[in-house]
Amino acid sequence: MRLLLLLFCPLLGLCQTRIERKPIQLFAEVGGFYGSSKQTPFWLRSNQYGTVPTDLPYASVRTGLRWDSQFYAIDDNTPIKKRDFFGFGYGVELVGNTGAGSKTTLIIPELYGKLRAGAFELVAGRRREVVGLVDSTLSSGSFSWSGNALPLPKIQIGLSQYTPIPFTGGILSVRGFFAHGWFEQKNFVSRAFLHQKALYARIGKAKWPVKLYAGFNHQAEWGGTTSELSDGLIKEGRFPSNFQAYSYMVTGSSLGYNPGVDTTYYSRFDRENRIGNHLGSIDVGLEFSTKKLSILVYRQSVYEDGSLFYRTNLEDGLNGIRFRSLKPATSGFRITGAVVELLYTKSQGGSVFEAADKLRGRDNYFNHSQYRSGWSYFGQGIGTPFITPMTTARPDLPQYGFFSNNRVRAFHTGLQGGFGRNCTFQMKLSYSENFGTYDVPFPNAVEQFSSLLQVGVPLNQSGLLMTVSAASDQGGLFPRSNGVYAGIRKTWDYYQYRSRRM
Repeated sequence: MRLLLLLFCPLLGLCQTRIERKPIQLFAEVGGFYGSSKQTPFWLRSNQYGTVPTDLPYASVRTGLRWDSQFYAIDDNTPIKKRDFFGFGYGVELVGNTGAGSKTTLIIPELYGKLRAGAFELVAGRRREVVGLVDSTLSSGSFSWSGNALPLPKIQIGLSQYTPIPFTGGILSVRGFFAHGWFEQKNFVSRAFLHQKALYARIGKAKWPVKLYAGFNHQAEWGGTTSELSDGLIKEGRFPSNFQAYSYMVTGSSLGYNPGVDTTYYSRFDRENRIGNHLGSIDVGLEFSTKKLSILVYRQSVYEDGSLFYRTNLEDGLNGIRFRSLKPATSGFRITGAVVELLYTKSQGGSVFEAADKLRGRDNYFNHSQYRSGWSYFGQGIGTPFITPMTTARPDLPQYGFFSNNRVRAFHTGLQGGFGRNCTFQMKLSYSENFGTYDVPFPNAVEQFSSLLQVGVPLNQSGLLMTVSAASDQGGLFPRSNGVYAGIRKTWDYYQYRSRRM
């Protein structure tokens, strides 16, 4: 009998099946915010997808549900071509906030459905995401799309994961997307559209110790209507939105080089510039990995007009380095990740703008002459939170446009880890020097220090977690404020099992 087992064990190994779990993830959370002033501290509200109000105190209740038919664990290295060809998923999250003397608000940061066919994914709705080569947990936020504002509803098609290019042996992989979305119905410009695309390449296989990343992202706000602008900025209260205008906008074409443009449809501003409010970044990164540690060095070079093309704003951008531990978790004190970043946006191509010359300065990041609400959605900046709107700055500072402070030098560090049995912590520390805008500068550099300490403690083994966060704003940019959040979250994971032949 023992001999028969020895003979057949190799055959059993060839025929083994892999058990896969498809979780339905459901959570519910209740908590409250309290502070020493009326304004919520910077790191309690920033990069929270628009779910945290600016004013304190208030109570919050949230619940969510997510499911993916093609769920694979993060450490699952199953090649894409061996995964199910078709799949689908969905997600929904509801947040209710109520405060003393303020009305109760219901926010829907996620409501989406998605379909997959091979490596391609089609998504419709609102979904939490960060665009750009950057750490997604501890970073101060990607320059153009950081997760600071409520997600915009959009339809998006693309490659959600790095997908090998045929005939490259898996050495060259790409990911990216192409999307169309919608801004809010009522704003300075109502019913504007979002255009968004990104393409990133990776040189090196997933398991290689060194990998190189490079790519770009491009966003544009275009179309829409308003009655608040003069004829030189808009024609008959409506921005161009036909297919020709769409093609100009997608390609970022300058209409100044097209003598056949219809002057009754395109305003003088459109003809001298481009259709819509454009911005994005060109990113590069280098990753080093060992069995115990992953290090990612990244750079985002930012653009809004021709300054980057003419290399006059090369100083501006986000520079970062991320450390991530790959060692198995232990029960003692441990550091699992760290980030150090420098954001610089003071240059903006210089203080001079000449359309007919290479001096394409005064970029005025996130502000725009036509779209006066700037790069925002429901009153919150879509990009890096260090470029601050007038509504959150101290009222005694000079006020200008929607974003009164877009010339910034900021230093940021983030740290996360664990202690005890499954307890976690996260810390963020940021120091910034703020200079206002070129048009309305601050009289002197305004210093600001913002901090956050968050601790998570499991209350049982069944998904009950208590979270306590403490944050502080000290300096001259925001009102001085100290605040805390305490909440309890219950998570349920319902698993569907299947067997797949290896």
